[in-house]
Amino acid sequence: MPIGGRSHIRIARPSLDLAAAERFWVEGLGLKVVYRAEADGHDLLMLGWPDADWHLELVREAGHPVEPRPTEEDLLVVYLDEEVPAELVDRLVEHGGIRVRSPNPYWNEWGVTVADPDGYRLVLCKRAWSNA
Repeated sequence: MPIGGRSHIRIARPSLDLAAAERFWVEGLGLKVVYRAEADGHDLLMLGWPDADWHLELVREAGHPVEPRPTEEDLLVVYLDEEVPAELVDRLVEHGGIRVRSPNPYWNEWGVTVADPDGYRLVLCKRAWSNA
């Protein structure tokens, strides 16, 4: 199968606390655990929606933890095509997120930015998006 629009994408990031990250992404955003592995100090957590063509992989190596180094421009944007529900933002904060302002005024106008427990930023955008 050649690479194309239906090719699955994995976004991989280090995490210092997989339990905290899982609370944010699963209990906060509503992603599902699609795979989990814990072996020899190399812990892996894959999160996504079952019908999506992407998933988020979080890894932690107990003996050699990699410090997450997100910048304010490391964004995972979810286009909602509707107003961002206040209860969703509240739930993300309740489950370990921190609401932050973006240095890019576009995201402040069109969405809400929340940092996850490792500092990576999730933008909930009220606009729609299509590559077509």
